[in-house]
Amino acid sequence: MTDTSDTTYKRVMLKISGEALMGDTGFGLHPPTVQRIAQEVKSVHDMGVEICMVIGGGNIFRGLQGSAQGMERTTADYMGMLATVMNALAMQAALEELGIHTRVISAITMNEVAEPYIRRRAVRHLEKKRVCIFAAGTGNPYFTTDTAATLRANEMACEAIFKGTKVDGVYDKDPAKHDDAVRFDKVSYDEVLAKHLGVMDASAIALARDNHLPIIVFSLDEPGGLRGILAGKGTYTIVHD
Repeated sequence: MTDTSDTTYKRVMLKISGEALMGDTGFGLHPPTVQRIAQEVKSVHDMGVEICMVIGGGNIFRGLQGSAQGMERTTADYMGMLATVMNALAMQAALEELGIHTRVISAITMNEVAEPYIRRRAVRHLEKKRVCIFAAGTGNPYFTTDTAATLRANEMACEAIFKGTKVDGVYDKDPAKHDDAVRFDKVSYDEVLAKHLGVMDASAIALARDNHLPIIVFSLDEPGGLRGILAGKGTYTIVHD
């Protein structure tokens, strides 16, 4: 294992969307994509970095969409939380296949498949170099997995949140639709909120800002991207004070 003195951060939160696990399929899980992301996590773990994860559930069920189709919002959000548990279990299986000890920790009690969230126990797992995957959001409706990632990152005393997306940073407009889109190297929390840059939802950005927790936005499609950034290289945008 590499000494963490070579890396920028010692403990990090990796936030990825459920859609990131779909690969090119339109729904659900694409096992080769899950395995590729697990390899990325392993490469960071091998550097000696303590890593925890939050994975969205949008590849299976999205609470807001269910609500928009007439379902009661609270019920729809709980269904979305259960989708995140399925994704967390898939990621756990992929990581353990690579020999990485992993714990799924759920904000909704389901003892047969995941540990309940107890902060001190979760911190101990990280200290023992286990990967912790926090599932079921915050356990509350009306909060996104972005907010859950920011909350858990603060509770775990992470030094940064790494937000894996389809693009290599934060742009002033959608680079898939606009050739003249400009990428920011650095951007402040207040700019993200004022310009609606779509890094994370407003409550997550505000929680990160209030606790001075940097958010690093990078491309999950870039092989070795996460490891490179932790070694001080690569292309990304940092959101901070």
